[in-house]
Amino acid sequence: MNNLLDGIEEILLMGPGPSCVSPEVYSALSCKTLGHLDPYFLKIADETKALLRRIMNTRNDFTIPISGTGSAGMEASFVNLVEPDDKVLILSNGVFGMRMQDVATRLRAKVEALEFPWGKPVIPEVVEKKVRSESYSLVAVVHAETSTGVRNPVAEIGTILKGSDALYLVDTVTSLGGIEVSMDDWNCDVLYSGTQKCLSCPPGLSPLSFSDRALAKVKARRTKVPNWYLDLTMIASYWDQNRIYHHTAPVNMIYALYQAVLLILEEGPERVFQRHLEAHLALVKGLEGLGLKMVVEEAFRLPMLNTVHVPEGVDEALVRKRLRNEFKIELGAGLGPFAGKAWRVGLMGHTARIENVSRFLAALKHVL
Repeated sequence: MNNLLDGIEEILLMGPGPSCVSPEVYSALSCKTLGHLDPYFLKIADETKALLRRIMNTRNDFTIPISGTGSAGMEASFVNLVEPDDKVLILSNGVFGMRMQDVATRLRAKVEALEFPWGKPVIPEVVEKKVRSESYSLVAVVHAETSTGVRNPVAEIGTILKGSDALYLVDTVTSLGGIEVSMDDWNCDVLYSGTQKCLSCPPGLSPLSFSDRALAKVKARRTKVPNWYLDLTMIASYWDQNRIYHHTAPVNMIYALYQAVLLILEEGPERVFQRHLEAHLALVKGLEGLGLKMVVEEAFRLPMLNTVHVPEGVDEALVRKRLRNEFKIELGAGLGPFAGKAWRVGLMGHTARIENVSRFLAALKHVL
């Protein structure tokens, strides 16, 4: 029988995720599996929590990897903190803000969306006017909007919300490990991410952190958490000293996350951020040299997710197909109003290197 795994090629992953994985992380994945209550594995799990706190810049004790992708982190945040009739404000300027709205609505919250144009950032002054006029139990925003390549002003929004009763939730799925994330300095109560973007780990875990204020909200719920698998009141008992079984932790994925975050800290976060920025600037310069234009204004661009206008008359899907088949490079398609009109070029984690940018630009020039 033919084994399909033998046909997997090495692809340069330059889409919106997953990103390329380093040899050290692949090696970590292949380490011998231990039981999820094994004493040595629990040492690795505890150290993974400590490493995550360092790259999130938080002192929150409740900082753990959720079993599931970034979407599981998002859902865990909402199902634990939102009850029926809670007033929730979503600051939305792309697909992932819309997903937040969907999840909160399913929880029968009173959801309001403050919407901004795709490709443009959230405007703090508009947010301030909104939260001064009404009170909310939760305000949520995406730091790095993967659907557009926009960086939202999360620090400014955190300053606006400081001292209010509203919990502040920030999605850092695409930003953590690629640009600075400062949970405590942002006055952020809830933060989640994903392993498959700038952390350069395979998809499957969602780093998550709750402040003491957020945990108090969970403990004071009027109703039971509606999702058993993501109920943090039970998951917390596994990750604290009690080690009460809830579900089987994905042991080898936690090995991989441990190694991935360790690599970032060994290289130095500032150097990692600079590497992302330098790759981004080289990409933009090269794209402009080909006569292509960026979607997002320079001041609000993400270094790790670059959205590019497709030239008039060019078949964007055919370009992606040829890059994949002829040059072994993956590129992302546009979403929403940019579907068929833009490409999304990922420079995340291990992918964010000048040699990869050069390879991509040469291939794109040939195809165009």
